[in-house]
Order: sequence, then structure tokens, then C-alpha cells
Amino acid sequence: QVQLVESGGGLVQPGGSLRLSCAASGRIFGISAMGWYRQAPGKQRELVAAISSDGGTNYADSVKGRFTVSRDKSKNTVDLQMNSLKPEDTAVYYCQADLVFWGPTWGQGTQVTVSS
Repeated sequence: QVQLVESGGGLVQPGGSLRLSCAASGRIFGISAMGWYRQAPGKQRELVAAISSDGGTNYADSVKGRFTVSRDKSKNTVDLQMNSLKPEDTAVYYCQADLVFWGPTWGQGTQVTVSS
């Protein structure tokens, strides 16, 4: 079995920053892409940022220039640095990884609330 565990969510004021981290553990044979999704109340889950095994990145238009995704392949981790946060960034953030053998795997989610 494998699992993804997120950390770093919380409450932050508009304009503030947060860093989310996600670690994959268990019987891992390899990971291709890793990324972050979010789901706000009443909305569909959406891609926030993704990073491929060769370091290529993809961002939602709404976060470009504010969020940065990075990964450490040696540790099976992926981070999301979020700057200039806005109230509309409030959501549950989910880590996702495309695992060899296991397929797409999700973390349990971490709440990010941007409010004054």
C-alpha cells in the first residue's frame, strides 16, 4: 500500500503566504507526475499545479505568478509555495501523484483558508 500525506494548510490573511508539503510513502516503484488540486465548497476539484518527472510544470491561470510547485524525487515529496494569497484561493488542497503500478493516488486533503 501507499499513501500521500499533506501538511502545511491553515488560516492566512489576504496577501499572505503558505507552503504545502506532500510526502509519498509505502511500496513506491516510481512516480511520474505529481501535483496539487483544490476544491472549494460547491465547486469541482481543479488542477492548481503539476510537475512532471523531468521538472516540467503546469499551472492554473488563476495562480500563475503566485504559486510555485517543486518536488524532491529522492524523497518522493512535492511542495506548493503559495504567495499573495486571495480569498478565492480558499479550498481543500489535495496532493496527487501518478504512481507506477498503483496509478493515480490522492492525499486526504488539507484546508487552506484565506480571510481577514
